Amino acid sequence: MSEHYDLVVIGAGPAGEKAATQAAYFGKRVAIVERKPTPGGIAVSDAGVPTKTLRETAVYLTGFRHRDVYGISLQLDARLKLERLMSRTAEVRALMSDAAVKNLERMKVEFIHGAGALGPDRTVIVDGKRTLRAGAILIATGSHPFHPPGIPFDDPAIADSEKILKLDRLPKSLLVIGGGAVGCEYASIFTALGVEVTLVEAADRLLGFMDRELSLELGKIFRALGMNVITGACIESIARTDGKLAVQLDGGRRLHPEHVLFAGGRVGNTAGLGLDAAGVKVDAKGRIVVGEDYQTAAPGVYAAGDVIGPPALASVSMEQGRVAACHAFAIPFKDVVDPLPPLGVYSLPEVAMVGLTEEAAAQKGVDCEVGRGWFARNTRARIAGVTEGLVKLVFRRADRVLVGVHILGDIASELIHLGQMVANQGRTIDYFIHATFNVPTYSDAYKYAAYDGLQRLGGRV
Repeated sequence: MSEHYDLVVIGAGPAGEKAATQAAYFGKRVAIVERKPTPGGIAVSDAGVPTKTLRETAVYLTGFRHRDVYGISLQLDARLKLERLMSRTAEVRALMSDAAVKNLERMKVEFIHGAGALGPDRTVIVDGKRTLRAGAILIATGSHPFHPPGIPFDDPAIADSEKILKLDRLPKSLLVIGGGAVGCEYASIFTALGVEVTLVEAADRLLGFMDRELSLELGKIFRALGMNVITGACIESIARTDGKLAVQLDGGRRLHPEHVLFAGGRVGNTAGLGLDAAGVKVDAKGRIVVGEDYQTAAPGVYAAGDVIGPPALASVSMEQGRVAACHAFAIPFKDVVDPLPPLGVYSLPEVAMVGLTEEAAAQKGVDCEVGRGWFARNTRARIAGVTEGLVKLVFRRADRVLVGVHILGDIASELIHLGQMVANQGRTIDYFIHATFNVPTYSDAYKYAAYDGLQRLGGRV
C-alpha cells in the first residue's frame, strides 16, 4: 500500500521546510521526511543558530564589545563560561526547532521521522518499508563537514564544525584550519572567550570570496585582538608526539595546539538516496545537478539547498525551496531566487557583502569607482566603542549605479540590507546622499561613503 501526496520533501532543513510550507500554503498535500526526530536541519542543530548564539553569548559574557571603552571585562571561570555557552545554545536551538515544528503543524504538513530514498515511479521509500507516492519530490537533505584524508578526526582533540559544539571544556589553545566563514567565526568567538587562537589559511588572505580590502582589514583586526593569523600556509601533517598534538606546516613551522578545528567546507548529503536508479544526475563534486527551475534530470524530482552546491546559505536555500515548489506546481508566485542575495560572516567583527567586489567588477570589465565610510568617523560607532571597519560602495563611473556593497563592522549583517535594496533596484549612490538618516546611526556611514565616492569622481550630484 502507498500513501499519496502532492509533494514529498526529503530533508527538513531550511530548504525543505520552506518548500513544504510554500506548497501547503497553496493547498497542496505535503509530507516531509527527516532522519532526525525534529525539523530545522544543520541551521538549527549544528551550524547557523548554534554558531550565532555562541557568538552573542561569548560577547555578552566577556563584555567583548565594550572592554576597550570602559576598561573592564568580565573574567569568568572557564568552566562557567562553557556551561553558560552551552546552556544558552541548547535553549535557542530548542526554541528554533519548536518554531519549525509549529510552522509545519500550522500549515498541516505531515512530518515523518525516518530515512527517505527515491523509489520507482516517483515514490519515496521511508526506512525501506513505507512508500509515499508523490506528484513531485524535493530533495533537500543538506550537508555535512568535509573530512579530508590525513586528518585524524577520531582524535578527541580534533573537531569539525559540528563536533566543536560538543566540547566539554574550553581549551587553552586552539588551531583553526581554514580562513573561510566558519573558520573566521569560530576563531574570533574563541578569541573573545580568552582562548589562545591560531588561524591558518592556505590562501594569501582570509575570506577569499570577499572584497580584498575588507578581508585584509579583518586580518589586521584579528591580529590586534591577539589572534595569531597565518596565511599562505598549508597543513602537511597532524599527529600526536609524546601525547601532544603536533601540526606541521609547509615551510618547516610546527605548532602544538591543545585542540584543532578543521573548517574546510561541507559536502552534500546524497548517500543512500538512490539517485542513480532514479535518474538524478550529480556533478564531479557530488552535487545534484538542477536547472533554473531546480528540477533534476528526473522529471518531477527537484533539489534545493546545500545538496546543489554554492552558495549553501540558509537564506538562499529557503528561497530555492520556495521557488522549486512554485515551479513544481506552476504556482505563479515565486519564479526566481533573488539574483543579489546578501552574504554575512558572523565573526567579531562581522563582514557582509552583496553584489560585485571591486576585483570582480574589474574582471568583468566594469569601469567602477568606490566610496568608503569608515566607522572610526561615525558618531554611533564611536559612542558604542566599535569603530573597526567601514562601509564600501562599488559603483559604475559612468552613471553612479551601485553594483556592490561591502561592510566590515559590528552589525554588518544587518546594515547590508539597505545596500541590497538600492542595488537590487538599480539605483545610484545619489540615493544615500539625498536620503535623511537618523543621527547618530551606523547607517549614516552609507551617506559618507557615497560622498567619498562622489568626491573621487570629482563631480557633484
